[in-house]
Amino acid sequence: MKNSSLITKLIARCEPGSELLVADCIKGGGVCVLPTDTVYGFSGIVPQSQSRIHSIKGRDEGKPFIQLIAKPEDLYCYTDVVVPQQLFSLWPGAVTVIVPVKQDADKKTTVAFRCPGDSWLRRVIDLVDAPIYSTSVNRSGEPVLGNVEAICQEFSGEVELIVNGDEIIVPNAKPSTLVELLPDGKCKIVRQGSVVIPTELLV
Repeated sequence: MKNSSLITKLIARCEPGSELLVADCIKGGGVCVLPTDTVYGFSGIVPQSQSRIHSIKGRDEGKPFIQLIAKPEDLYCYTDVVVPQQLFSLWPGAVTVIVPVKQDADKKTTVAFRCPGDSWLRRVIDLVDAPIYSTSVNRSGEPVLGNVEAICQEFSGEVELIVNGDEIIVPNAKPSTLVELLPDGKCKIVRQGSVVIPTELLV
């Protein structure tokens, strides 16, 4: 449901200082639509924005979102599992890795992390100084929206900020490849995306 009191701001990714505007919005608790190296995504700070993004998408609260990090090595702030170098070397890029989190001794609680290939987006995350969520821009069960005009028509009044990055979004782009890191160091493909995982790493 649109919030009639919320005015959505539209800016261009190429505007000077756009990273600062986006980071300030996210740090202030806002939800933004950002271009990524795959598709447009809803983003907000972890964990505070999770429920609101679920509500905007109309998505089951039990389905977690990918968390974006600024640097590959930041992954080890959140997990003790060592990622194989062949997999780790695919970052920054369109690969999402599911790993158990440090706080869970039984390693049953997992989180999906990605270090995106786009340097502008990594700069935003670095300025936020915390992971940010990323999930495709669409209502749950509907097609992913691939251009800023359609996104504005559908979600103006529901997010604080939309960043126009149509110049970097590839039509019908594949999402990131989603892999789960297993205890034996092997990987299980959860979703095949734009990056092919080396076969020797697979189950």
